[in-house]
Amino acid sequence: MLAMEAVRRLLALRHGRAEDLPVVLARAAPLLDAESAGVLLIDYGQLALCPLHGSAPGDLESQPVETTAAGRCFTTATETYDDGYLWLPLLHGAERLGVLGLGVKEMPGADARRDLDVIAALVAELIASRRFYGDAVEHTRRRLPMQLAAEIIWNQLPPLTCAVDGTVVTAVLEPCYDVGGDAFDYAVNGDVLHVGLFDTVGHGISASALTTLTLNTYRNARRSGLSLADTCRSIDKWINAQYPGSFVTALLVELDTATGHYRRISAGHPAELLLRDGRQLPPLRTPTTLPLGLGHMLGRAPGIVEQQLEPGDTLILYTDGITEARDASGTLFGPDRLADFMITLLKGGLTAPEIMRRLIQAIVTYEEGELRDDATAAMLQWRH
Repeated sequence: MLAMEAVRRLLALRHGRAEDLPVVLARAAPLLDAESAGVLLIDYGQLALCPLHGSAPGDLESQPVETTAAGRCFTTATETYDDGYLWLPLLHGAERLGVLGLGVKEMPGADARRDLDVIAALVAELIASRRFYGDAVEHTRRRLPMQLAAEIIWNQLPPLTCAVDGTVVTAVLEPCYDVGGDAFDYAVNGDVLHVGLFDTVGHGISASALTTLTLNTYRNARRSGLSLADTCRSIDKWINAQYPGSFVTALLVELDTATGHYRRISAGHPAELLLRDGRQLPPLRTPTTLPLGLGHMLGRAPGIVEQQLEPGDTLILYTDGITEARDASGTLFGPDRLADFMITLLKGGLTAPEIMRRLIQAIVTYEEGELRDDATAAMLQWRH
């Protein structure tokens, strides 16, 4: 009954602001048999968990992901108890938002933890739904000023992770505060997962404007029911009409999540990695058409490559900022190193979002913290 009263108080936030959540949670803590309750959200770089804007002084403090119990809760998406705190993952669907921290005298019993799982799910839903009515969540997640080009791109993107019926798609992009030319999109319609990965020529505002056109043309074609080939032609046509001479490389993908039938167009883009049973399969043919914006010069329909996936197969789509990252000696990260890195992490049993988080941190570290190009990657896992 006490947990239900906490639910009622939290539900009142449907008409409030995200920044009101810390106060409501603190007042509801005794109803959850906790001395305190607070929220930490993941920052854009996925390096630190930060107190939700509106938290009072003395509430939870920022904590690094790599070395803390709160971080373990975030990376594993499972509850963690340590030093008087119970940490619960805040998941909006499969998207990792952060953690809920409860100050408790001892580890709650199984029945109480089930109730707390419901509370955490409700808190995540409130954060996800209220974030668009103010800037509290954005203030929380930003550790550096965000450049305008990056602001434009982030406002175009879907959540980083989606999971439906055993199929997972998750993506990452850097530099998160200054990205301008890379982007991704996805949608699940019936049994079909649509994924687009885009690498726009140039950088900054001009690149973000072209990327915005590309993303929205892709969505318009998809929502209009166009085929994969006609979707490619539509994007190509609009880029050529609005930005003549500019171009975007892309992978346009359709995956039948019921059968594992995979179809894709490579518009001047590097081939994806196909990983199966701890090994890399031969790359699929690429490119199958010219970059978007230049396809009208080819005079024929874009080619479509097809592949039958097996349960457990993993696909890694990436922009050249991943494989062309260079270390201090100028050595490229390269597709072979990328494949080895991914296979090692997959064998470690990590979740798909955590694998991608570690991949992008590895790329940043490889280039000693200064990326020469936007770096974006998306992972598709089919486990039907």
